[in-house]
Amino acid sequence: MKAVIKLGGFAFSFEENHPLVEEYVKLFKELLGQYHFVVVTGGGPIARYYIKAAREMGVPESLCDHLGILTSRLNARLLVDGLGEYAFPEVPTTIDELKHYFASGKIVAMGGLTPGHSTNAVAAIAAETIQADLFINATDVDGVYTADPSKDPKAKKLDEVTIDRLAQILSKGEITAGAYDLMDPLALRIIARSEIPTIILNGRTPDNLLKALRNESTGTRVVHG
Repeated sequence: MKAVIKLGGFAFSFEENHPLVEEYVKLFKELLGQYHFVVVTGGGPIARYYIKAAREMGVPESLCDHLGILTSRLNARLLVDGLGEYAFPEVPTTIDELKHYFASGKIVAMGGLTPGHSTNAVAAIAAETIQADLFINATDVDGVYTADPSKDPKAKKLDEVTIDRLAQILSKGEITAGAYDLMDPLALRIIARSEIPTIILNGRTPDNLLKALRNESTGTRVVHG
């Protein structure tokens, strides 16, 4: 099975004593051989710190995006180094490099590519490029809700959601550097046009990733048609 895993930047937060990235390195090593996959890393709190500082100095959004891209690539580099021989030794910065590195049979870890494109969109592009059987978006929430659960106590988690309804739910989200929510419009368009099987789940529990790969119930499944 070929898969793309978008690992949110929360996994690279060092505010905790035991960063989740360590658990994911162990899990990815165990998965290689059973699955052929790409991991796309988000920028997380480190990226948001740099973006906030840049904005306060009047830096344009495109350059703020670039800071986010560099931070996400640094997170990918950390993953590559942690995986050692299990990963391709370089972080791709173009789609052509992604295709070349993926052909090695090793785990490919990558960050952002282009200003204005979230790492969710990059992950969707990667899934389309390698013709993935599954795209897993490992976020810091349990899945897709009818509304923002942190603001609406009546919000309900959805086990399944169509592309159109997901777009509607997320339509009020910010589209600025460092604020791309669960998915952004570009990521949704790519998923829709290639009908990529997609699951949005809580990546704070790495076992949820295993459940998704084994086709067990977890998170929210994005359905087509």
